[in-house]
Amino acid sequence: MSSAGYSATAENGGGGEGSVVFTIPNLISFVRLLGVPLFLYLLLGPEADGAAVVVLAIGGTTDWVDGYVARRLGQVSRLGELLDPAVDRLYILATLIALTIRDVVPWQFTAALLAREVVLLGCLALLRRQGYGPLPVHYVGKTATFIILAAFPVLLLAEASAGAAPIAFPIGWALAWWGLVLYWVAAALYVAQVATLLRAAPGRAVNDKNPRTTNPL
Repeated sequence: MSSAGYSATAENGGGGEGSVVFTIPNLISFVRLLGVPLFLYLLLGPEADGAAVVVLAIGGTTDWVDGYVARRLGQVSRLGELLDPAVDRLYILATLIALTIRDVVPWQFTAALLAREVVLLGCLALLRRQGYGPLPVHYVGKTATFIILAAFPVLLLAEASAGAAPIAFPIGWALAWWGLVLYWVAAALYVAQVATLLRAAPGRAVNDKNPRTTNPL
């Protein structure tokens, strides 16, 4: 998106999306959100890895469902635009930390993903200082999120089942590394977008009444 187009969208309140809260896609997002503490309990409490794999697989691989339903039913809302990527990010961070605690994922992989989040937080801080909200979601970031959320249950399956490990382990790590690379590609694109936007509008007032609030990559 060009900086001019972005500015116009921001100043018009984000394109007129609905402000409805109680919609079917938002309900789906809330149900997915409830899966996060359930997964953490199963994995770190009784260490019921089989049940944790099921919860994580359902919660992680259905991240496209709420957005699809919203578009099909015409129920796109501002809350949904914020909630959907927020749930995805919470799933990734919570799962990543839990799997690191259980020694399923090495700390180096965790550090690489968390460093990417730090970069995005820095970009968001710069945008906020100039009166902007986060930039729109990029398809590369959505693809990376889907791949990483698919990788985690496969890696946990490899840990939980000795029989599945010879197949699940290489598949899970192939997905995980692929997702990590795309995650950083998306971050690089985001940094470039932020730099272009700020160079094009260095004097933008910081008291914009209606900044864009779509979540980042």
